[in-house]
Amino acid sequence: MNTPIRIMGIDPGLRRTGWAVIETQGNSLRFVDAGSVSSDAKADLASRLCQLHEGLEAVLHQHRPEEAAVEATFVNRDASATLKLGQARGIAMLVPARAGLRVAEYAPNAVKKAVIGVGHGDKKQIHLMVKVLMPKAHFDTHDAADAIAIAICHAHHRQSVTSRLAMEALK
Repeated sequence: MNTPIRIMGIDPGLRRTGWAVIETQGNSLRFVDAGSVSSDAKADLASRLCQLHEGLEAVLHQHRPEEAAVEATFVNRDASATLKLGQARGIAMLVPARAGLRVAEYAPNAVKKAVIGVGHGDKKQIHLMVKVLMPKAHFDTHDAADAIAIAICHAHHRQSVTSRLAMEALK
């Protein structure tokens, strides 16, 4: 019988990074925990990145996931905001990678398609569908709900991701 796989979903943001931990076994999903790590908006950028790093490390240490998934950065009109989001995303990828986890990346549209069935939808639709897929899930911020959606997306795609990574390792 399949053993459960613990997945950490991460929705990167400089102000607040959402995280969620779920378990997948076969086709079933089980909610473990979710929340967000915040940085002090008055602090300098390096300090804020350290705060995100420390917070995600604590979550990783507490929940011991075996795989991680991070939402890909989208480019918006504000180049400075995009750059800062990219730096927070780097921390979101670094923490699980340093713990020895493979980190999958998913575009926002892929996450939406995996959760609500279409690649375009608003946050309200995603949050409602997260509650349908995982009725015991609780989240205190939109970022945490988005992190649950990212983890669900990875649970749905992990077999193809695992197979692709294994093939790349053979090359």
